Amino acid sequence: MKINISTPVQQDYLTVKEGFNENLFLKLNPPFPPVKLLRFDGSSKGDRVILELNFLLFKQQWVSDITEDHTDANEIYFIDKGTKLPFFLKEWKHKHRIINAGTHSIIRDEITFQAPAGILTILLYPVLFLQFLYRKPIYKKIFRVK
Repeated sequence: MKINISTPVQQDYLTVKEGFNENLFLKLNPPFPPVKLLRFDGSSKGDRVILELNFLLFKQQWVSDITEDHTDANEIYFIDKGTKLPFFLKEWKHKHRIINAGTHSIIRDEITFQAPAGILTILLYPVLFLQFLYRKPIYKKIFRVK
């Protein structure tokens, strides 16, 4: 299943890329489940991010490796691929794109995911879609012209 969400922001794409750091990552997490950041290397190929999701009665680890990154005059992107996922996911790939739009840019989240069962994939779609929609006002606030 695929989710694509685009958010126009006021800052140029190179400035936005610099803002993709640990602080932004923490601000982007929705209220549930609470997330504890165990490791954040960055967004370059070979980097790793490890999260602990707290579902109140139990906790699950989520490990993603940055498998690719690229920068050119049109865009910057990096891809995180889930290598250890919570029980409700079988596959996870997230391409984070920052597209050059002149004096501003567009942040585009392109997510491909699959649950262990087809019906669960369908049921997860609205939940994950809303979690990424939650990011739009945060991106706009953080990457506004000051």
